[in-house]
Amino acid sequence: MKRKTTGLVSILFLALLAAAANVVATHYLFTVRFPGANDFYPRWRGAQLFWQEGLDPYSEAATQAIQEGIYGRAAQPDEDQVLFAYPFYTVFFVFPLVWLPYPWVQAIWLVFLEFALLMGVFLTLDMLRWRLPRWLTVLTALWTLFFYHSVRTIFLGQFAGFVFFAVVITLWCLRKERDLVAGVALAATTLKPQMSVLIIPVLLLWGLGRRRWRFLASFGVSMGVLIGLSFVLVPGWAVAFFQQMTLYPSYTAIGSPVWILTHYYAPGLGVVGEVLLSGILLLVLLAQWRYMWGEEIDSGVSWWVLGLTLVVTNLIVTRTATTNYVVLYVPLFFALKMALDRVRRPNLSLAVFYGGSALAIWWLFLGTVVVRYEHPIVYLPLPLGLLLVFVLGRRWLVSNDSEPGHAAS
Repeated sequence: MKRKTTGLVSILFLALLAAAANVVATHYLFTVRFPGANDFYPRWRGAQLFWQEGLDPYSEAATQAIQEGIYGRAAQPDEDQVLFAYPFYTVFFVFPLVWLPYPWVQAIWLVFLEFALLMGVFLTLDMLRWRLPRWLTVLTALWTLFFYHSVRTIFLGQFAGFVFFAVVITLWCLRKERDLVAGVALAATTLKPQMSVLIIPVLLLWGLGRRRWRFLASFGVSMGVLIGLSFVLVPGWAVAFFQQMTLYPSYTAIGSPVWILTHYYAPGLGVVGEVLLSGILLLVLLAQWRYMWGEEIDSGVSWWVLGLTLVVTNLIVTRTATTNYVVLYVPLFFALKMALDRVRRPNLSLAVFYGGSALAIWWLFLGTVVVRYEHPIVYLPLPLGLLLVFVLGRRWLVSNDSEPGHAAS
């Protein structure tokens, strides 16, 4: 026991040392020369203004300060208004970083996102009981960091990486029956509610069916603390938050994948088609939630329902982003595990998938990008592909002869 504890301490020490070295290298080689992470900066600057100056992060004064920090001037009407636009309790999560110069903050945040993506993927593999050889573990890490959606998440400093990590921690802790931590992690996913708006209710429904009262109580108390403290500090934050959320689509050109299909590729469908298609997807999804009642959290059925929930979320929310797709790594690796259990050379097949998928999505982006802006088509392959897999492959995804707990041959 003592030797095992010493080994874990040594591994933790080396990991912290590596992370610190990564932060220092990222700072001196990148962030001090190329300030960026523009999706993170408005939240950090808004939190800094609140903690250091007592300024409401939703106020016009805070918005002006954020715009000047990014553009060096006020934003034009057709530009990203870089509003704070997150729940007020984001300031609690950013609090440790508001006292540092932004180049150091950016370096720490980028390294954290790298860690979050890697740990999110490897904890997903652990939940699937998927043991990979060392060479393929390294390849998995490289794919995780350099796949298009990951690179964009890290480069922009997107909270999507944090939310993905929180979703995985929630599921991993539920599987390990660490319900208190699971509830706190699930509450943390609400930093980007458009990513967790459907996974939260289905997990709460599951918790009721399994009578996991500690999980339900932990989530309820965590949300109560976050929301309650927010109202104490800024009583009008909720109204201001929703006002900024409603303004968001006015300066963003692309909506959900369903919006892209019904407005860009089939404009004749328009708003009516978008609402109908989104409604159908949502109703079909809600009908599947009944299978979660009383089900084990790591059964094939649960994985399928939770995976479909994450896919549909990213298809229908009013405004999504390709960075949000990192949360789709959960259903992606579930589908890969189920598929590769049925082939003779699963390790080689996974390696081929890594290479082919990475090259395909980068080729699609680089071949369609216009003045650094993503083409709408880049939004479609991952969520639509997973939707087809989950709908057409439902039988083999939930079959008893290839449960997630079985190791690949």
